[in-house]
Amino acid sequence: MTMLSVAAIFVIATGDWAVLGASFALAFATALFIFFIQPDASDLAPHRSKLDQLLERRDAIYDNLRDLRFEYRSGKYAENDYEAMKTSLENEAALVLAEIDEITESQVRRPRGAKPAATGRIPQ
Repeated sequence: MTMLSVAAIFVIATGDWAVLGASFALAFATALFIFFIQPDASDLAPHRSKLDQLLERRDAIYDNLRDLRFEYRSGKYAENDYEAMKTSLENEAALVLAEIDEITESQVRRPRGAKPAATGRIPQ
């Protein structure tokens, strides 16, 4: 064998070991991920309902109105800008409150289940 053919065999063998090593590393990382990594607590939490989302949005709007009022009093906004932003936030709050009322009324006035049909028997 010539020196060139020995070098070619060495390069091929080294490349095979690198591929084999990479494959083992990938398999080890996959097994580690599957068996040892715990899910985050937020993944297990139940999803928020529409009412929860609306209540959170309402609170955020109220906080924004409070901050806007504070910043206006501290001189950060002109009166025209303050009134425009305040009106916009109040309109958004009214829409959110209307949706909250709609959802809570539909929950209160939920139709009750149908009464069982009479079977023609006389109760004893």
